[in-house]
Amino acid sequence: MATKAVVPILDPDITRFRERLRAGDARLRATHDAELPRRRRGLGIQALQLRTALIDDVLREAYARHESLLPNTVSVALVAVGGYGRGELHPASDIDLLLLQDSPRYANTQAFAEPFLRFLWDIGLTVGHSVRSHHDCLRVARSDLTVMTNLMEARLLTGDEALLARLAHDLASPSLWSSARFFDAKLAEQRSRHTRYDDTGYNLEPNVKEGPGGLRDIHTIGWITQRHFGSADLHDLVKVGFLDEREYHTLIDARNFLWQIRNGLHLLARRREDRLLFDHQRTLAQKMGYVDRPGRLAVEQFMKRYYRTVKQVQLLNEILLQHFAETLRAPRRPVIKPLSPRFRARNGFLEAVDAHVFAEDPRAILDLFRVLQEHPALQGVRAATIRLLRAHLSLIDGAFRHDPATRSAFLAILRAPSGVTKALRRMNAYGVLGAYIPAFGKIVGQMQHDLFHVYTVDEHSLFVLRNVRRLMQPEYHAELPGVSEIGHALAKPERLYLAALFHDIAKGRGGDHSRLGESEARGFCQRLGLSEYDSEFVAWLVRHHLVMSWTAQHTDISDPGIIADFARLVGDREHLDNLYVLTVADIRGTSPSVWNDWKGQLLAGLYRDATRVLRRGIGEAIAIDARVADVRRETLERIGDCAPREAIEQHWARMDADYFLRHDAWALAWHACAIARHRSATLPVIEARVRPDHAAVEFLVFSPLSDELFAIVTGSLERLNLSIVDARIHMASGYALDCFVALTADGKPPNARELSHMTKQVRTDLTAGFRETPVRPLPRALKNFPIATEVHFSSTANGQLTVMEVIAQDRPGLLHQLALALLAGRTRIVTAKVATFGERAEDVFFLTDERGKPFGRGASQRLTELADAIRARLDGAAPIPR
Repeated sequence: MATKAVVPILDPDITRFRERLRAGDARLRATHDAELPRRRRGLGIQALQLRTALIDDVLREAYARHESLLPNTVSVALVAVGGYGRGELHPASDIDLLLLQDSPRYANTQAFAEPFLRFLWDIGLTVGHSVRSHHDCLRVARSDLTVMTNLMEARLLTGDEALLARLAHDLASPSLWSSARFFDAKLAEQRSRHTRYDDTGYNLEPNVKEGPGGLRDIHTIGWITQRHFGSADLHDLVKVGFLDEREYHTLIDARNFLWQIRNGLHLLARRREDRLLFDHQRTLAQKMGYVDRPGRLAVEQFMKRYYRTVKQVQLLNEILLQHFAETLRAPRRPVIKPLSPRFRARNGFLEAVDAHVFAEDPRAILDLFRVLQEHPALQGVRAATIRLLRAHLSLIDGAFRHDPATRSAFLAILRAPSGVTKALRRMNAYGVLGAYIPAFGKIVGQMQHDLFHVYTVDEHSLFVLRNVRRLMQPEYHAELPGVSEIGHALAKPERLYLAALFHDIAKGRGGDHSRLGESEARGFCQRLGLSEYDSEFVAWLVRHHLVMSWTAQHTDISDPGIIADFARLVGDREHLDNLYVLTVADIRGTSPSVWNDWKGQLLAGLYRDATRVLRRGIGEAIAIDARVADVRRETLERIGDCAPREAIEQHWARMDADYFLRHDAWALAWHACAIARHRSATLPVIEARVRPDHAAVEFLVFSPLSDELFAIVTGSLERLNLSIVDARIHMASGYALDCFVALTADGKPPNARELSHMTKQVRTDLTAGFRETPVRPLPRALKNFPIATEVHFSSTANGQLTVMEVIAQDRPGLLHQLALALLAGRTRIVTAKVATFGERAEDVFFLTDERGKPFGRGASQRLTELADAIRARLDGAAPIPR
């Protein structure tokens, strides 16, 4: 006989409390959504107060409901601690509670604590809790900084008020945590936290709470203030001279803005979420009332405000921590050392000799940074001097910028033997760089809403400057030896520093930022007093800063004509050397993951070949036959005894001159030896190796000619989770020799076992024949950056090949999908160049029709159908929103 299931009867109180919380959350969401577009200063506070008051009332009522379970002999207090204790309760924040009792025996409160906490979970509250006696609180707080910090923010909800008052009194004792010890611990904690975020709050998806310049930096100031002054009111810092009124309001406005964002994140995610993910950036920008403008997306305007806000918090955090350090750690008798007529060192920090230094002579503003360069042992600038400097930024006007003395001072900063990057970073942090170069001021905090540019434009520009410096300094030679040798030999490095500062200075204006930046750079260099040649030199670098990267990654640099055109553009070794160093520094300053050894090899190869053309003379005709003969001779030297000469000649007899021009001697020797080893074996020949430069994995496929070959191999490499960056296809006498260069997911070269597995997988797939690899889903980040596919056709300079450029959203298996479309269109691939820029893929194919001929004028309909097929395969039926 079947037994009826027992349905538990839900406590009506639980239902009532849940409804109360649900109604409170709905009211909070409605208030937040209604007020957010106004961007009112007090909105963040209002939301926190609503949430905190709701939870306070619920907890007090729940406590009263269970209070009868407490023994009469036990005294307890229900205490809010941590963020909840200070009244900073965001919609999905943890609710941290302390059940403080007078008895060390927990059994006395167990009968109350367990059902009380279970009830809180049942009604839907996420509670962090501890049950401790007075003695236990002190014991744990003495050794645990986090516990100590949480208890400092304790706030009575209900229960025995005297218990908490006694605990607060004993926690304040210097013997538990002295003000100096607490400061040192919090400073170390902040440094460790900042390191986890690469010491920048300018990440693409910043953490609003934990990132540099975020809420935790403000909390840190509050905790240190409370420990030292006994008050959590930040306005008390004004009373003691650590902040002025303007700075105080800047800090409070920043805190409120960050509160608004964190509230919005919790409400959007419907859970605790402190990362400003791409998923939420657009939505929050829209909710806050930002709208798209020419050249500036709404989300970019919103994020610019965010980045400028965290920059302000970082600066105020630096000023305040320095004030505390001076108060707590400075010797009783200050150590003062004169540095210049205007500045001196006080306890290792630079300070102005008096409050009138900048007002009496504004040129002292730039002089400050020169003094810092000349005295690298200085730890920084005193807080009072930073404040004094910022109060006089208005003195940097047109007259200041055109003053020969200030121009000389700025050039002296650029030409200093050391401390250039550090000086310019400080100038940016203190607002001086943007005031002196107004165009630079416009890009401070300017982000680009994509996956390629990890940093804001000003941060990126300073990273590029740093990278240029490193390529000129011997201690960093081992990072990139070849480029560093060129960097060390450059004359007038200040020209390259200026190009680094100006190369992206016109971002966000709409139009070609390279051309606009060229004009800005030329004007500034002329005002700076550089010669006409040097001014034009810097402007040229800014105008063409993308050309070398584009040429290396988008064109067939084995084509002598491409190399000749590039050499013609640069004109001489001086321009080439500077452009090469700037290009490497630019790519390496875009994102930690953008640079790889393969890109390094492409650029090095382009530089090497362009140098050869410049040395020979740009007007000299390229003797193809002589070059092929040189390559064959060099290849025979590399081959040695690995293959019989007869087998090599037999293989080479099948290949045309283009084959020898598109590979270096080491690659040709590898091909010849591999094919000779398998001469008696059944085709196809499959070989794989880690390239000699360790930049990538290279696959050789030698097989009877098949239109499906490219699609099969790209699908196989996709299943191996490899990213193809280059493919070269040669067809002759009924055979195909295909070469693929691919990168592993982690960027590391595979070991011998992994390489063997890859080779077997490709062989298995080729033997099995054609099959379409299933499309993998888009990663989360890519979904937020849809790109409609573009397909463009042109011809090579010699007219022998059709060039197809595809711009599309990067995705797993993209090249395989393109191969399938080309296969269906009866199109043969001669070469494929694959380049990825964050979410944007820019792939270039050199094609012929099925007869090996370029597509002529009569093939326009066929190319249109091919482009439509590619768009349909990549974008699907529905158009992707732009």
